[in-house]
Formats: sequence, structure tokens, C-alpha cells
Amino acid sequence: MLTTRWEPFVQSPLAQFQKEMNRLFETFGTTNQASPTLAYSYPPVNIWEDADHIYVEAELPGMEQNQLQIFVTNGNQLTIQGERQVNETPKGIWHRQERGYGKFSRVITLPVAANADTVQARLEFGVLNVTLPKSAQARPKRIKVKAE
Repeated sequence: MLTTRWEPFVQSPLAQFQKEMNRLFETFGTTNQASPTLAYSYPPVNIWEDADHIYVEAELPGMEQNQLQIFVTNGNQLTIQGERQVNETPKGIWHRQERGYGKFSRVITLPVAANADTVQARLEFGVLNVTLPKSAQARPKRIKVKAE
């Protein structure tokens, strides 16, 4: 019996093709080896903004601040890079090894330009929190309305 995934909304063939290509490239380079590599989109991030700042939260379990480098380039490109070391484990039989290791570099395009001179980053309990103040040009400006 053939089973297919139910899609509640009809998608265009181009959208379906793009979805399949994204899935393919996310798993490219990862195999079922005894030593998994990091996923294409590592580390996973959350990004949100308010009127004055952009906030980025990245999951980096087991990493220390001296293993990370963070850059802001072109005003709206945030780069997070580092290297997860292989954990030394006792000899034995592996049953599952899903946490990858190795060098990583993730470039994230921010929704607006940031002021790179005043960026703050904090690593706490395996979560990297980056606060990027918006550049003066990206902040909303209140326009005074004149009446005649």
C-alpha cells in the first residue's frame, strides 16, 4: 500500500519543488556515519525585533564563549561561527549519535541594518543571545503633522 503525506493546501509545482530542494540541501553532507556532521543550518536561531533592536537567539549546547566568533558585516549580515569539539566517550557500542561536531559558520541576513559598534552578545546555559541596536536609518521616525 502506497502512503503519501497529506497536504491540506494545494501547492504550486514550483513551491513543491523548492520545498524538496530545501530538504535535500539541509541533509547534504550528513550521512548515517558513526560520526555525524553538523546540520546545514546550524545553529538553529530565533530572530525578532522591536522598534529599537533586533534580537537573535541561537542554540549552542556544550559550547564556551572562547569557541565562538560573531561578526556583523554590510550592516545587515550576522555571522556566527565556531567549532564543536568531539566529546570523548568511553569505549563501547554506540546506539545513537545524532549530535554533530566540527566547524560551522552561519550567515544570517537581518531584516534591517544594525549598528555594529554597540552589539551585545551573551552565552548563557548553551544559548547565545545577541542584541543588535538598529541603525539610525532603520529606526522608525515620527513625523509631526502640521495643520493649517
